[in-house]
Amino acid sequence: MDLENGEVLLIKKPLHFTSFDAVNKLKYAIVKAYNAHFYENGKRIKKFKIGHAGTLDPLATGLLIICYGKKTKSINDFMGMNKEYTGSIFLGATRPSYDKETEVDQISETSHISDDLIYQTAIDFLGEQMQIPPMFSAIKKNGIRAYQNARVGVEVEMTARKINIVEFEITKIEMPLVYFRIVCSKGTYIRSIAYDFGRALQSGAYLDSLCRTKIGEFMIENAFNLDDFVHLLPKSDK
Repeated sequence: MDLENGEVLLIKKPLHFTSFDAVNKLKYAIVKAYNAHFYENGKRIKKFKIGHAGTLDPLATGLLIICYGKKTKSINDFMGMNKEYTGSIFLGATRPSYDKETEVDQISETSHISDDLIYQTAIDFLGEQMQIPPMFSAIKKNGIRAYQNARVGVEVEMTARKINIVEFEITKIEMPLVYFRIVCSKGTYIRSIAYDFGRALQSGAYLDSLCRTKIGEFMIENAFNLDDFVHLLPKSDK
């Protein structure tokens, strides 16, 4: 590892890990492996810089771009890239979090939903639009994360944001699950797409599963499993 100049790491985030968990695990492992001897411009420094380019929810898996050292200066460049996701949407029910973090709060009818209607509705979602983020998100309102308010029952009005859905492909339909591939802009919440998709079908929906497969031209096929990468680091006896 180039500790002085830094590197860009492609890591697969495990299920139930936050993006912060993954970064912390890597940071601890690297510091331990190299005895915290990090250098910039030939001088030893104490602080090890590391961060990720784009958050994934705990219930999502997939590609994380993690940068350390001088490469942390590139994080904003990576965050601006389009993202690709695959996953599944459950039709016929809603959950407050728009995913499986919370319990079902409403059951909806799906008998009127045909395959053709699903395919056409996906096409209708393409292009630039305004999206309202989920209440259960990391967006800060008055200095407090939205999900912190949501988990204690405090409702906060979420501000719509401009997004762009570049591709929305329905890859398989096995009711009540609809499988998809989406390419979208920075700041897009796939959970909100799932919720809005259900409303467009005059039913309910939530995100059943999600995996981020690409960030720009970086692909998950070239990423390390988190544990595998940690095991490849030198073993420190200190």
